[in-house]
Amino acid sequence: MPTIHFDGTITTVPDGFTIDDLLPDRDRSLSIGILRPVTVSQAETKEFLMKTTAGEVVVETMPGTCAGEILTGLSGIQSGWHDLQVASFGPFPSSFTPSRKPSRYERGDLALGCGGYDPARSFLVFCKKTHAADHGGPVENGIIAKVISGMGVLDRLSDSDQIISIEPVISFAESSDARTTTDGSVVLEEGMHIITHIRVQAEGKTLDGYDPKTAVSVDRMLLALLNRVFIVDKRLSTHIRCDVLTGTDVPCEACSGRREGTVLMRTSGKNRGSLYIYTQDLPRSLAHTVVGHVVHGIELCKIAQEGDRLSIQIEPSQVDLIGLPLAMARERAEALHLTLTPDVDGPDRVVIKQKPATTLEVLAQGLVEVETIPDKQVISITLDDVNAPRTCKIFREFSGLKYHAVGRLPMLFSFDEVTLFKAKIPKTTNVIPENTPVSSVEAGVLAMTNDSCKGVGIVGVRSVPSSEFGPTSEPFSGTNIIGTVIDMEKIAGLEEGEVVFFREVRP
Repeated sequence: MPTIHFDGTITTVPDGFTIDDLLPDRDRSLSIGILRPVTVSQAETKEFLMKTTAGEVVVETMPGTCAGEILTGLSGIQSGWHDLQVASFGPFPSSFTPSRKPSRYERGDLALGCGGYDPARSFLVFCKKTHAADHGGPVENGIIAKVISGMGVLDRLSDSDQIISIEPVISFAESSDARTTTDGSVVLEEGMHIITHIRVQAEGKTLDGYDPKTAVSVDRMLLALLNRVFIVDKRLSTHIRCDVLTGTDVPCEACSGRREGTVLMRTSGKNRGSLYIYTQDLPRSLAHTVVGHVVHGIELCKIAQEGDRLSIQIEPSQVDLIGLPLAMARERAEALHLTLTPDVDGPDRVVIKQKPATTLEVLAQGLVEVETIPDKQVISITLDDVNAPRTCKIFREFSGLKYHAVGRLPMLFSFDEVTLFKAKIPKTTNVIPENTPVSSVEAGVLAMTNDSCKGVGIVGVRSVPSSEFGPTSEPFSGTNIIGTVIDMEKIAGLEEGEVVFFREVRP
């Protein structure tokens, strides 16, 4: 009978035992890691650490460029030409045929160029901005590497800087059959390692209790992983990334080194709000904040592929009582040994606010105060992500449903069998037409006015069908249908200016 390693525990299984036999109740959509016996050795990666007088940069070489040969031995090269678009270092001798034509370069590209179309006077060209130019690069493969860490250093480079050293990054390479799979028919073999999940300890959880200094950013992580699934939207040699909350503001509360197993969230840039798990050590980045540390399953992170859905557990779990019936909120508080104090105690009440607002603060204080309203004041809705994904995302963002189970909008007014609500949507937010009605709209349909009309961002619902105007009293072309109001009987009693609470009912 083969002996295997199952999530760090050594166990013996019968001959012919499969993954499904080992895990009969597993979620078949989640990937698990399989590692066969390994031989560990040191190997050079395709990455180079470049130490400059302005800071450290890590680049990943491009295949077919001989970049490794070019970069090796270039330590100590001086600054070349500089402008708003590039920073160059050299000269140094090389051998290639210059293109003599402009090429397009992206921010973060490391290109090979030369002065006077003479390869004997070659330069390393760091691209600080996206641009098109003739840098005297090779006819083919002019871009030899891409910056994967230290992008901010590019903006600090000046004509007085130099490259101190260029060294290949050494890692421990495992000679093994290591992969992720959802196939439950895989037969377990002697010495095989099975990793089913990632376990993360949140930043701020200590042996003595909880430190709330990272409370807001940790809550963002807990929100991103609310379903306990890490979706690998992007995989690089240094990290895996989950983009569930991309575009969400995250404060920089713990800016420190990006070590193997560190969980961080991006605080600025186009991937603001994305979640990262680092699989290699890199210098710290001012655009990332630490939100946790992997305590189990880093091997799964290292072999994960783009598109994988990984089971993830976080300690502690999120403490968000908003949207819960008061009785259920009290049960959850008792299970966590928290003292819960409601503003009004009674049956059929729903929590709409809690103080403190974040998980770490609640756990650190051991108590929580909640504000409640009668359940009859909470309107249940469904949202149509299939047909109106962009508008539903906007609605959740500015109603608060993105962050909690209950959101809120002020009622604007009611007239002609139409009730309108006003979401405070910035002018920079585009409500592009999608899922517009064709012939008619039914009663109870929820919609938002799109950019084609002056009332962009207004949300409305009709109490009767119409074949002429949408739920916001706009023409069909200006109406994005986003869902359905389930509790239409609660709409009739609303008053102008009243804050209305919505609960999203999910499948």
